[in-house]
Amino acid sequence: MADRSLRGIRLGAQSLQSEDGVVFHDRAQHTYVCATCGRETVLTFAADAEVPPAWECRTCGAEALLRIGEGTATVDHSDDKAPRTHWDMLLERRTIPELEELLEERLAFLRARRGGDQKISA
Repeated sequence: MADRSLRGIRLGAQSLQSEDGVVFHDRAQHTYVCATCGRETVLTFAADAEVPPAWECRTCGAEALLRIGEGTATVDHSDDKAPRTHWDMLLERRTIPELEELLEERLAFLRARRGGDQKISA
């Protein structure tokens, strides 16, 4: 039984490669402040990376803005597209008369299954 046991370090816990001679990329820390809960989040980015002006707050999920000096960045949402709803996507595939026809077919099926031509009240 002892012949089958794994010996050594835990799998995935540590790397066997050393960091000797490895040159790390320059990094910069940026602080994001949540307008809703006031929490500050510090994130590390590559020094030459384009830093986003907003980040999602880890606590409340609201938009946290990048702190620049003593103030925060502003984010322009004027060109953001409105999210498409299920109804919008449905109207891309079907017209209103087609939807009314499908509704009538489905209601007829349900009425027949109930055993009569009863009206379904809303």
